[in-house]
Amino acid sequence: MRGTSRASLSEAKERLDDVLSSADPATLGDELFAVLHVLDREHGLRRALSDPAQPAELKAAAAHDLLHSGLAPATLELVEHVVGLRWSRSPDLTDAIETLAVISLVASAETDRRLDDLEDELFRFGRIVASQPELRRALSDRAASRDGKVQLVSDLIQDKVTAPAQRLIAEAATYPRGRTLEKTLDVYGGIAAERRSRLIAVVRTSIELTEPQKTRLTAALSAQYDRDIHLNIEVDPTVLGGLSVQIGDEEIDGTIQRRLGDARRRLTP
Repeated sequence: MRGTSRASLSEAKERLDDVLSSADPATLGDELFAVLHVLDREHGLRRALSDPAQPAELKAAAAHDLLHSGLAPATLELVEHVVGLRWSRSPDLTDAIETLAVISLVASAETDRRLDDLEDELFRFGRIVASQPELRRALSDRAASRDGKVQLVSDLIQDKVTAPAQRLIAEAATYPRGRTLEKTLDVYGGIAAERRSRLIAVVRTSIELTEPQKTRLTAALSAQYDRDIHLNIEVDPTVLGGLSVQIGDEEIDGTIQRRLGDARRRLTP
């Protein structure tokens, strides 16, 4: 997002925090996703509600008239506020509403003290999809019905994950918004981490780490980045000793495979 949209998203998040103090976060998240689906489908409406040339009051009134049916008062008030903000591009408005919807569902997990579980569940399901091409194709098939995908997700995870995780996984599978399922789950996981001002470290290792090893690695990374770090552990037998850590776009690769590759490059004339 450009500067104007970034500032508006920050303000929208602050308003969301106010709304979450009294609204049910799960209901708020579901309704914000419903608004997102309408705006993604109705491009003309999205452009009209994000038009910076139109007065905020006029856009808020239009949102009220067009979207009020079926929305709780708290959700409608939040949407009216968000469309009244200035957005550099029309898609920035819908991206912001998606972010607010995810934050709302993350907040419901946070309320139940299940935020760690939610982050882990999103990560694990993304890796399951990445490792099973047939499952990825089934969930990415544009010809498949939304209800069919929701049922497939339900059959796969049943009661094995938190309710917010199941809702977000179903959303990622049925409304990918031009992204792969794995990428969408990564985006959702990043929003969950940001909610607690943490960074996600994806750790690849050939064997499962012990709890003391996880604790030491978390402490070392937290000290290095001056932020709380959440570890997502990916056991990969192809890793030849050591481990690699990816945080955002930065990778710390301490595997034997990487060191051997560096040695070969140094020896090559």
